[in-house]
Amino acid sequence: MHFSRAIVRIPGQSYIDGLTTVDEGRPDFHTACAQHARYCQALRDCGLELTALPADEAQPDGTFVEDTAVIAGRAAIITRPGAASRRGEVAAVAAALRASLLVLGPVKAPGTLDGGDVCQADEHFFIGLSARTNEAGAAQLAAMLAQYGYTASTVDIRAHRTLLHLKSGMSYLGERRFVAQPGVPRAAAMAGYEFIETAADESYAANCVRVNDTVLVAEGYPLLAARLDELGYALRCIEMSEFRKMDGGLSCLSLRL
Repeated sequence: MHFSRAIVRIPGQSYIDGLTTVDEGRPDFHTACAQHARYCQALRDCGLELTALPADEAQPDGTFVEDTAVIAGRAAIITRPGAASRRGEVAAVAAALRASLLVLGPVKAPGTLDGGDVCQADEHFFIGLSARTNEAGAAQLAAMLAQYGYTASTVDIRAHRTLLHLKSGMSYLGERRFVAQPGVPRAAAMAGYEFIETAADESYAANCVRVNDTVLVAEGYPLLAARLDELGYALRCIEMSEFRKMDGGLSCLSLRL
């Protein structure tokens, strides 16, 4: 899959007051901004043109734009985030997407859907059932995807104590290959795929992103980086400490088109 554009949102000062399920300390706003800027530069270096939405202080979690939409070829499905406080993030992202894609949705109540729970593997979408995405939201997404020739299946991660989203624990690299942290549930539809499993103490690094010919990997996880290097991937390591503190990963910070 080749990407040419991405949508990002600059963190606002309210970012430090956003939602989190981890206890890793309060993020430093200025460090977060510097890390976000380096992330954006990495996307540009991969050949992407960026649409950078301005910070919205009313939306502390707004920098995690991935949760607001699912990209499927030339269409975008607008989500209904599982955290009610995040639903105000959707409108601005939907408006930006309408410049170049057919925008579908949004997912409707009682459905909830976070984009971080949706992992595309070529023509198939794996949809995580989580604290943020429910069965009704997954069913609505699957129906919209089917209109464009995509298939979908669910992966129930609700019993996994540390996973906020499906893509917190796994990423698709292409060529039928996933990176996954230990213990992430695997659906029957994943049979036949190769899994590269992270070390237990490198589980955060399972959220990596392939952008054209480069794999973006969180800085500080040398075992996974060495394994991907052995497999011939070009790597770009990016410091993500201030986003890890708020349950965020590399995929969360952009919508790639």
